[in-house]
Amino acid sequence: MENYKLVLPEHLNHYGYLFGGHLLKWVDEVAWIAASLDHPGCNFVTIGMDKVEFKKSVKQGALLRLEVNKSKEGKTSVQYYVEVYRHDIHNGKEERIFTTKTTFVSIDNQGEKCCLCK
Repeated sequence: MENYKLVLPEHLNHYGYLFGGHLLKWVDEVAWIAASLDHPGCNFVTIGMDKVEFKKSVKQGALLRLEVNKSKEGKTSVQYYVEVYRHDIHNGKEERIFTTKTTFVSIDNQGEKCCLCK
């Protein structure tokens, strides 16, 4: 699955670059959407990201492409590999700026861990 985000002024820090927290939010959100589409009816919560290392800076007006692929599935959890690319709308080239594995656990209505919905 892939999704796109446009970096707007409200996403920037006082130096004019993308706040890392916004990128982490977008990564978590698109991975959660992928998990929810793969397992309809399941309630997922994020339990971790394996690595947070920002490879390149991002400025206002950048178009980001987020690519999400399932990397692992257990009895109660599922993990997605997320790659983020900075897309140059002028020449069509892309540069990878961030990667991580995001892990979710399935919970029941009481907030307890439960088996994945199939």
